[in-house]
Amino acid sequence: MSTQIFVNLPIKSMERSQAFFKALGYSFNPQFTNEQGACMVVQDGSIYVMLLVESFFQTFTRKPVADATKSTEVLVCLSCESRAQVDELVKKALAAGGRAPNAPQDHGFMYGHGFEDLDGHIWELMYMDPNAAPPHA
Repeated sequence: MSTQIFVNLPIKSMERSQAFFKALGYSFNPQFTNEQGACMVVQDGSIYVMLLVESFFQTFTRKPVADATKSTEVLVCLSCESRAQVDELVKKALAAGGRAPNAPQDHGFMYGHGFEDLDGHIWELMYMDPNAAPPHA
């Protein structure tokens, strides 16, 4: 069995968070979704994001839950198939109520942009053209 990743993020509102990510085109696995947590499918079979209401998230740690609108606890970076896909996802995020904290970054062989979701989590999106990447030293 290959390794799967489940990124767990605290959220304030299940309804708002699901609506936000559905507006970006993501789906949720109903088998692992209820009023306390939602399993967002990023890539079926390997990448999932568990959106956990803060009070439920808190049951998994003794540390205080970070307020992602005031501090950065994690940067989630997802690869995209093209520059256009990067821009389209950011556009959808902004239309759904997110914000873009930084301008797009164009490094020639790599292009990136990102957004903050409704809870302040930073999602970086990047496209890399492997044929244009500088040779490894």
